[in-house]
Amino acid sequence: MKDLYKGNEAIAEAAIRAGCRAYFGYPITPQNEIPEYMSRRMPEVGGVFIQAESETSAINMVYGAAGAGARAMTSSSSPGVSLKQEGISYLTCAEVPCVIINMMRAGPGLGGVLPGQGDYFQAVKGGGHGDYRLFVLAPSCVQEACDLTFKAFDIADEYRNPVMILGDGMLGQMIESAQLPQAINLDTLPSKPWATSGHTEPRIINSLLIDPDELEKRTDKLFAKYKLMEKDVMVEEYCTHDANIILTAFGSVGRIAKASVEILRSIGIKAGLIRPITLFPFPYVNYMNHCNKQNISAVYCIELNKGQMVEDVRLAVNGKKPVHFFGRSGGNMLSAEVIAKHIAQEERKK
Repeated sequence: MKDLYKGNEAIAEAAIRAGCRAYFGYPITPQNEIPEYMSRRMPEVGGVFIQAESETSAINMVYGAAGAGARAMTSSSSPGVSLKQEGISYLTCAEVPCVIINMMRAGPGLGGVLPGQGDYFQAVKGGGHGDYRLFVLAPSCVQEACDLTFKAFDIADEYRNPVMILGDGMLGQMIESAQLPQAINLDTLPSKPWATSGHTEPRIINSLLIDPDELEKRTDKLFAKYKLMEKDVMVEEYCTHDANIILTAFGSVGRIAKASVEILRSIGIKAGLIRPITLFPFPYVNYMNHCNKQNISAVYCIELNKGQMVEDVRLAVNGKKPVHFFGRSGGNMLSAEVIAKHIAQEERKK
């Protein structure tokens, strides 16, 4: 049954229903409803909630709980996620699965509490030190945020890798109808023979590998795993079958760009949309397939930043078609009408 949920609260409840029993966080706008919700619900389901003394402490608590086999999660927003980066690098090298929520705000610096998408580089390129990647999911609505959070715990366990839900302040604060998934039975979860909990024999979970050959072997293993993740690429395509131009956007802006496609088609411009749902691994093949077509003349990348995902789009297109960027920053939101007007003006110049 569908009901009305605020995005942040839907994410929190979906995590609990996915088996999250250890949550560690620290307050920061615009994701505060997540720790607030967890503080009430976790004791009700026999879980653990701790408001850590800092974001650094929170991510290391995740390390400990997830290393002991629990489904663990933390959440924050932009500057707070920056403080977690060292711990995220440790988690990834040690192959400890967990879920990290980033409800982005405008930046850089402390920035402002309004929505932004300036954390794309940080999320998909590895915001901390060393060679590593997160599995990154970018929902565009409350229902998708709920579904992807629920799925994120399975992905994390499958690959023994942290998974990030990359949302923004608009998604976290909006209220929409959504259907929450049915709670799993914790007894049905696969065992974790690598975890430290309840065992007397040594089980070492570590990211300190002094021997250079051993460390190289670990990073080679990680990157082989990242290659395997490509089988789980998720992407939405809309009206691409006969499109002459492609709009592309992720997250909240993706749903706005979808409305722009309708506006452009109403004035005779055959637009289509590619919306990556997985930002890493990135759906390079979808872009390449369309940009090999003669009828596609250009790609327009729409973002709430100064141009970040556009770099991956250009890599995917590989010079076959021009890729144009259009965005705003500072917490200013783009409307479907403004996007459509800009693109129509650019198309008329041809």
